[in-house]
Amino acid sequence: MKKCLEIALISDAPGWHCRQLEDAFSKYRAKVRIVSLADCVISTEGKVNIQLPDFNDYLPDGVFVRGVPAGSLECVVFYLDILHGLERLGVHVYNNAPMIERSVDKAMTSFLLKNAGIATPPTVVVVDYQKACAIVADFVSRGQTMVLKPLFGSQGKDLQRICDVSELPKPNDEQAQVYYLQQFVKSDKAYDWRVFVVGDQVVSAMQRHGCSWVHNAAQGAECRYAEIDDEIAKLATDAVRAVGLFYAGVDIMLDTNNTLQVIEINSIPAWKSLQEVSSVNVAEYLTDYFMATRYFHDN
Repeated sequence: MKKCLEIALISDAPGWHCRQLEDAFSKYRAKVRIVSLADCVISTEGKVNIQLPDFNDYLPDGVFVRGVPAGSLECVVFYLDILHGLERLGVHVYNNAPMIERSVDKAMTSFLLKNAGIATPPTVVVVDYQKACAIVADFVSRGQTMVLKPLFGSQGKDLQRICDVSELPKPNDEQAQVYYLQQFVKSDKAYDWRVFVVGDQVVSAMQRHGCSWVHNAAQGAECRYAEIDDEIAKLATDAVRAVGLFYAGVDIMLDTNNTLQVIEINSIPAWKSLQEVSSVNVAEYLTDYFMATRYFHDN
């Protein structure tokens, strides 16, 4: 008898999301093991060159990436090496390393969206402080303000609205700083949309009513279920296709010119706040598409 499927669920913070996925995988009689990338090993000795805890001398039947640990550049590169290596060894990884690399890097995400013709705010990324000052001065002279964002970041953390050159932080003496500067989207709406896309399908959506200009649920926004129209749905799915992801959370705003803008795309999106206001079982959609893409990956 064929053994049951064994899935590695990549997370360094097991909790609600992992439990949801474990429950959803149970209908496939899959055995789920939670694995932190920090506990994995690359070894050129032995039967298996990438070793995952609890998998001993064999590889999982599939890998679902729920989280990549924070760390130094070397650590992050190593974690992505694990995911790259698993794909090279024939394991289906979802979302895989190239997908995560394209979306976790806001500069590359903005580049891909723009070059696919997706409406997204004007964005400039530089390292030189003086160039960053000149960019801010130019936008301010045209009546615009900027949002300074970490190149790698999520959940609305460490965002800074820049209304004047004097507000731009100077780099420290020891390390250069990347300035990801995105034009602030002026909107008559006190909310944005988080649209959850799996494959080419919008699974569910919500409005996020922020306490300030930041609308992330992690920053205290009130989330409300949203019935979205075809225009928003198409923009979200087109954006996910442009970045090339299996699934994603897409953040969309309507500016004062009545133009929908894709603000960000998250390839490892949380969905607890969405699940609280939606009747759709998001985890089931994720695992169903995982199994479908695993089948095509293997065949």
